[in-house]
Amino acid sequence: MHAATSSSVHLHRRAAPGWVLCTLLVAGCGAEVAGTAATVGKLQTEQASQARAQQQQIVDGLKQAQDAGLQRAADAAASAGQ
Repeated sequence: MHAATSSSVHLHRRAAPGWVLCTLLVAGCGAEVAGTAATVGKLQTEQASQARAQQQQIVDGLKQAQDAGLQRAADAAASAGQ
């Protein structure tokens, strides 16, 4: 009976480094996932900022085109009235 107890204690001691290794690997994987998520979040923020800048450029271009069209219409109306 003493041999069985000694054997099970021995197995338990041998398994401990494996559990430690697994815990470290899982923790490392979690850190990598967190780092990847942070990187993706940063890229998405940059893309959103670029998209807003592009949107503003398009809106500005449309306003300029609208103003130019209104000016042409006003000029045409003034020419027709003369």
